Parts: sequence; C-alpha cells; structure tokens
Amino acid sequence: MMMNMFDKTKSGRMDVYGFSALWKFIQQWKNLFQQYDRDHSGSISYTELQQALSQMGYNLSPQFTQLLVSRYCPRSANPAMQLDRFIQVCTQLQVLTEAFREKDTAVQGNIRLSFEDFVTMTASRML
Repeated sequence: MMMNMFDKTKSGRMDVYGFSALWKFIQQWKNLFQQYDRDHSGSISYTELQQALSQMGYNLSPQFTQLLVSRYCPRSANPAMQLDRFIQVCTQLQVLTEAFREKDTAVQGNIRLSFEDFVTMTASRML
C-alpha cells in the first residue's frame, strides 16, 4: 500500500524519487509519533492518537479513533498503539483521503457514491 502511494505509473515499481517521497512521509509520521509518545514508552494512547491525527488535519470523531485503537492496538486495560501500527493507520488514512479528494471535486467534504464505486475506489488502493 505504501508503494502504491508513490507508484505514479501504476507499474508496481517505485523510482528513486518515489522512494525518497515515501521515506519523507515515514520520517514525518515517526517524528509525529515520537512527539506524542511523551513517556517514551514506544506507544501512544487513545488521547495521544486523537491529538496526533488532529495535528495531521483529520477531524475524526472519538468513536472513529476508538475503532482504530480497537483494531490496531493490543488488547489490554490501557491499549496503546506502537509505531508500526501508527504508520499503517497513517498510510491507510492518506490513501483513503486521496481517493476521497479525487471524488470531492467541489471540496465540500461530501461525496455521493454507488456501492460499486465505493468498493472499487477502496479496493483499488487497499489491495
């Protein structure tokens, strides 16, 4: 999925410029993660995740953030997200945001899709 973000020719390959752009994204996500990993535990809490996503420009509901925690964090009394999962979430959000923006030509924050358009839009980017 990360390679697909920067494979502009859709050839399944990434040139050095695409790799460089991908590396910059990973470093930005890592730096953001470390900024919110205030106790240097190697993981961020639900609240820290919500703040990090907000800093990235995502206005997501607490319910959605909780869904991410439930899906990507180990089950425990105080679930927390590790860097690899954080990068995975960031990658998926980036890919889905790009897909959404392609359809939101009026930049209204809303799109209307058929089910098949939705499945095609997400599957072509996520698989």
